[in-house]
Amino acid sequence: MKPALVVLAAGMGSRYGGLKQVDSLGPGGETIIDYSVFDALRAGFGKVVFVIRKHIEEDFLNVFGGRFKGKAQFEVVFQELDMLPEGFDCPSDREKPWGTAHAVWVAHKQVKGPFAVINADDFYGYDAFRVMAEALTSTGGEKGNYYMVGYRLSNTLSDQGSVSRAICTTDDSGYLQTIVERKNIERINKVVCYRNDDGEHVAVDENALVSMNFWGFTPDYFARAKEIFRFFLKDNKEDTKAEFFIPLVVNELIKNGKATCKVLPTSAEWFGVTYPGDKPVVVSELEQLTDDGVYPSPLW
Repeated sequence: MKPALVVLAAGMGSRYGGLKQVDSLGPGGETIIDYSVFDALRAGFGKVVFVIRKHIEEDFLNVFGGRFKGKAQFEVVFQELDMLPEGFDCPSDREKPWGTAHAVWVAHKQVKGPFAVINADDFYGYDAFRVMAEALTSTGGEKGNYYMVGYRLSNTLSDQGSVSRAICTTDDSGYLQTIVERKNIERINKVVCYRNDDGEHVAVDENALVSMNFWGFTPDYFARAKEIFRFFLKDNKEDTKAEFFIPLVVNELIKNGKATCKVLPTSAEWFGVTYPGDKPVVVSELEQLTDDGVYPSPLW
């Protein structure tokens, strides 16, 4: 069975100012999603599952509905606030989505084998999909063998403002030990810092390994994530801004000995759009890759 690809495309992109998922960035009008699906298919992935919000369905399908027909098997699932484990109701004043781990969990009915997870608005590069496809194919469905593609923090910053990144530590064999979500990371006076809960800037190694949300899981992940989600909901039912992130799940499973997560090296370079000012950089990068013959134009 070919691994599936779950694409997290439910975010509205508030800092960017619009639907990043459908923004034309490539020389032939391609979106970043186009490049991700193109790379995934040639790397050996099978079905693609897009996680979106119901209110963007029309815009999303107007762009991609016909584009992938006959080229990729794909499904669309919705991430909505009231999609919770049995026994839980969404607080009436909750407006913020539940987070990336919730977005993955809502796809549990569509994914039955090993699968990868990516963000819709990040460009990961073909080699990242290649190493992930090879890793997921080699698991043989064994439970708890997870993977993550790692990138260097300094190569994932934006000149336009602060970003959030999951900072990782690994053992000598390349297995993930800890992963901590840090918000408001930016370079200040040539030093990379994040802002802690007290509003203080704390220096962090710019060569630190970070997750850009390119994960590989076996299907046991869904049940385990659901169990952790239930505890999360009990502990955070009064916090309308609390988010259930993938690193929280992975950390918990590693800590309890229920999973390992191998960090996969890649020669690919990441880039993405967080702010409007990032767009010209991405457009230039994609144009250069096309000129270099890495991608055809038009892509499909």
